[in-house]
Amino acid sequence: MAYAWRNERNFRIEAVIGGLALLLALYLRVNLVPILLSSVLVLGLELLNSAIEAIIDLIDPGYHPLAKRAKDLGAAAVLLAAGVALIVGLLTLGPPLWQNLQQRMIG
Repeated sequence: MAYAWRNERNFRIEAVIGGLALLLALYLRVNLVPILLSSVLVLGLELLNSAIEAIIDLIDPGYHPLAKRAKDLGAAAVLLAAGVALIVGLLTLGPPLWQNLQQRMIG
């Protein structure tokens, strides 16, 4: 994971977003489990995607349609997980955040 943090920009971005979501969940006193699981899923798939890309580049750094397909499918898995994580975040954090903002505006 240290290698991914140092060398994979997307991993760092996703880790920071996940960390911010966890901090917001703590602040709002909501269940951390959905946020934690979603974050770990995205980060785990990002690690797998990076591993797929590294293996393909090791085998043949040139272009091949099957290599492109494997890389695209790995990226699609991360994108799908990130989309689901966004939905989980909105459903988990959205209502208490909205309520918190309304209370601050009224009183």
